[in-house]
Amino acid sequence: MQIVKTARALRKQISQWRLHGLTIAFVPTMGNLHAGHLSLVKKAQQLADKVVVSIFVNPLQFNDQSDLSAYPRTLKADTEQLIESQCDLLFTPNQQSIYPEGMDAQTKVFVPNMDDKLCGLHRQGHFDGVATIVLKLLNLVQADVAVFGEKDYQQLLLIKKMVTDLNLAVEIVGAPTCREPNGLAMSSRNQYLTDQQSHVAGELYTTMLSIVEQLVNGNKDFSLLCEQAKDRLMHFGFQPEYVDIRRDDDLELAISDDKEIRIFIAARLGQARLIDNLACNLA
Repeated sequence: MQIVKTARALRKQISQWRLHGLTIAFVPTMGNLHAGHLSLVKKAQQLADKVVVSIFVNPLQFNDQSDLSAYPRTLKADTEQLIESQCDLLFTPNQQSIYPEGMDAQTKVFVPNMDDKLCGLHRQGHFDGVATIVLKLLNLVQADVAVFGEKDYQQLLLIKKMVTDLNLAVEIVGAPTCREPNGLAMSSRNQYLTDQQSHVAGELYTTMLSIVEQLVNGNKDFSLLCEQAKDRLMHFGFQPEYVDIRRDDDLELAISDDKEIRIFIAARLGQARLIDNLACNLA
C-alpha cells in the first residue's frame, strides 16, 4: 500500500492508474478505523480496480472544539488495518494542505434542505463542513465511485445531492451499517462508552426494531411511536436528541400514505453521541 500526504503525490499516482485504464474507488474517513470502515473498503474493492482511502480529521465539521480535541487519532493502527485489507493507497493530508488560508477564508459548500432536520438541526454548520471537505477530496482523488456508510444516512443523501447538483463525475454508493452483536451501529465514538454503557447502547437498535414492528402491524401514529421511543430510551439512561420517522428519499416527515420510510435516532449516552437509522418498507 502506498501512503501519500500531498495532493501532488496523490494526483501523480492517480494519473498513472488512469494511463493504464484502471478504475478507482474512494473511501473518505476520519480514521480510528473499525470493521465498519473496512467493510466500505471491501465494497470499494468490488467496484473498482484500485481503492484510495483518506484519513483526515476535518475541523470544519466540528461545532464543538472539545469534541474535535477528543476525537481519537490512531494513524499507525489504521495504516496496519488498511495494509491487511489490501488497500492500494492511503492519503493522509494535514490541515495546512487542505485549508492553506485557514478555515475562515475557505470557500464553503451549502447543500439546502439539510440544516433544518435531524443532525443538521442539532449540529449547526456540521453539514457545511462535511460537504466542503467531501467536495475537496472528491476533486483531489477524481474517483469513479465513492463509498459511504448508511449509518450516516443524512450525510449520504446530502453527498448524493451535492454530486448531482454540481454535476460531479463520480458515483456515490451507500453500504449497509455494520453492527455489534447487540445491534449497536459500529462507530468511532463507541469507544467513549464504558463496558456497561456499550451493553445498554444496543437498546437503540432494539427501539428501532420495535417501531418497525408496530409500523408493519398497522400503527400509523408516528408522533406517538416517536414519543414512546424517547421514553423508552430515557428509561435506559439515554438523553434522546430526536426520534423521527421520515421518508427514505428526501427525509421529509413521513405521513400515513408513505411506503418507503426510515426511523432515525440520535441520543447521548455518557460521553458518546450515538446516531442510527433503520429502513422500513410498508409496501
